[in-house]
Amino acid sequence: MWVSQLWTYPVKSMVGVTADSVSMSPLGIVGDRHWAIRDNERGGIRGAKKIGELMQFAARPAADSSLSVIITLPNGEEVHSDDAQVDAVLSTALGRSVSLESLPSDGELEHFRRGPSDSTDVMTELRGIFGRTEEEPLPDFSVFPPEVSEFESPPGTHHDCWPLMVMTTSASDALRVALPDSVIDILRFRPSIVIDTPGETGHPEFLWKGRTGQLGSAVVEFLDPCPRCVMITRRINDSIPEDRAILRHVVRDLNQAVGVYARIVTPGKVSVGDTLTFL
Repeated sequence: MWVSQLWTYPVKSMVGVTADSVSMSPLGIVGDRHWAIRDNERGGIRGAKKIGELMQFAARPAADSSLSVIITLPNGEEVHSDDAQVDAVLSTALGRSVSLESLPSDGELEHFRRGPSDSTDVMTELRGIFGRTEEEPLPDFSVFPPEVSEFESPPGTHHDCWPLMVMTTSASDALRVALPDSVIDILRFRPSIVIDTPGETGHPEFLWKGRTGQLGSAVVEFLDPCPRCVMITRRINDSIPEDRAILRHVVRDLNQAVGVYARIVTPGKVSVGDTLTFL
């Protein structure tokens, strides 16, 4: 098994970029989700669970090793994070008042605190976030870090939960077989690392929970399978349309998960082509 793709997402919930190699710190891939969108109307950092159109935007570093980014809007126009009008441009494109914010250098907790819910009914709110019908179960929330009940992301990061999401080529192949009428594109699932798993079928990463693995000079610990939310149904572009059938399959047939969470045990560098060796 070896690393076939590495992804970073400079802006939370926007389409990211592939990389030949990445550096991993204890908090995740360096530069990953350095930026996020704040909803100035509702309050709080918001991703595509709430603002689905964010998945139609893309972001890339403005230069090698730069934390500044260039954002491509759905109409193809671009705006630089250093542009004084960036918030106005994004607000116009999204049809709501938003601000582009970086991770605070001082780790200020208020930056990460959750904004108010969109519904006063807890179950309605959760079903909206996770894209569940009334008949479908919600995820097991014990797999999430406890701090995400209070904060939009673990303080110090813009990750939803854990710093890495690992997916296999076998999983993508299995989804294509199960959903022949759907567009199964890696952009829907937003992995940090894609592992090529020759000879495997189905979703082998589900069996990695509790194991540690060497990737390049880094060591990661595999955690729980990743419960999926409404984001995997979102429209990204004309070739990747909105599709609720994908989530119905994941909830019904895959115990609600695609891919597996992981955290960094030993920081280091990971490159495409590196083998995955279980320790």
